[in-house]
Amino acid sequence: MSPDFSTDRNIDTRSDLYAELASVGPYGVRLGHALITLVEPHPGHEYAYNRWYEDDHYYAGAMAMPWMFAGRRWVATRDLQLLRHPEKSAVAQPVTTGCYLSTYWITDGRYDDHMRWTVAINRRLNRDARVHRERTHVFTAFQDHEATVYRDGAAGPRDIHALDHPYAGLVLQVIDTESAEQRAELLQRLCARDLPRRLAGSPAAQVAVFRPTPLPLDRMSYVAQVEGVETRLTLLWFLEADPRACWESHFADLGTEAGRVELVAPFVPTIPGTDTYVDKLR
Repeated sequence: MSPDFSTDRNIDTRSDLYAELASVGPYGVRLGHALITLVEPHPGHEYAYNRWYEDDHYYAGAMAMPWMFAGRRWVATRDLQLLRHPEKSAVAQPVTTGCYLSTYWITDGRYDDHMRWTVAINRRLNRDARVHRERTHVFTAFQDHEATVYRDGAAGPRDIHALDHPYAGLVLQVIDTESAEQRAELLQRLCARDLPRRLAGSPAAQVAVFRPTPLPLDRMSYVAQVEGVETRLTLLWFLEADPRACWESHFADLGTEAGRVELVAPFVPTIPGTDTYVDKLR
């Protein structure tokens, strides 16, 4: 039987439960998981979508949740969308689809706890008509953190800081392989050789590497199940320069040395609380 929270006694009991939960389980300062979500607002709804996400969903649907300790939104204006490759992408069809990217860090060891909360809160938000319907999820996946490779070794921000540090841009890269074994081999080669070579002298200060996990069966119906759970890697390149200024020299050929690249897409950070860039999406 579900508890009745209508009485003072039950409200006190619920508060006691928060104190109990805080005293158990992992709480190290480590990046364990991420939510990476690429979304396309429907034409004509760009401003409404941005205000809903900025003013409500970023907080009520993400940052207020347990164990989600950092978040940041990114945007691809039309000129950035046109830099994407490959033209035929298994992720975005057409490849320019997906104006907004949101990235969130989840504490290591707290994935299951977070998922229980996020499913429940999104049910509540839907019930209370606090979900903007005029949007399409292009690429939405919870992901397990595999590795982070740094350009400058021990100097500079760590991956736990990446969503708070004022990076000037981000590149989302999605790579597919043919099997779980090939993915493991690719991950090892990327971390040992390819990524350090790419980072040397690059405007990218770090690359965080993830692998997708399946969405729960009771997910919201408008979010498709994740593809490539056994075969895909997702890379986030954090840039100290605007991607427009360094695209041809560092990212136009990104991925030619590894796997089957399905998306390379540049973004710049949104400016929270504003509609900056909304008029430059189309």
